[in-house]
Amino acid sequence: MKDTITKTDLAQFTGTENWYRHPIARTVLYTDGIQYLAEKAGAYWLIDEIAFNQIKPNIKKEEFQTWTLRVDLEKSTAALTCDDGNNNIVFSKKIEYTDFPLQEIRIFFVNNVILLPSEY
Repeated sequence: MKDTITKTDLAQFTGTENWYRHPIARTVLYTDGIQYLAEKAGAYWLIDEIAFNQIKPNIKKEEFQTWTLRVDLEKSTAALTCDDGNNNIVFSKKIEYTDFPLQEIRIFFVNNVILLPSEY
């Protein structure tokens, strides 16, 4: 069962004490904040989206990536985008169904690490 999660919950993460290795994309690590997000919001799929899309050349070449998930809470749909940190979108995907609890979240991918902006 998923817990509720707020942006305030996520803002408490500044840096990380632990590193988590993605079980399939073994070169990708993620932080305590991302682990908390995945566990509390049932969002391991979001980690997978970020990790698995690193094989695409137009994404992989970006050293700093900002991933944004925008959710329509009424329709339970979402849009996931990746930009180069300067709002130049290099990837976008419609998500037909999600029960992700926040209307929007931003996640960074830097040096093979997935992290919350507050952890950067």
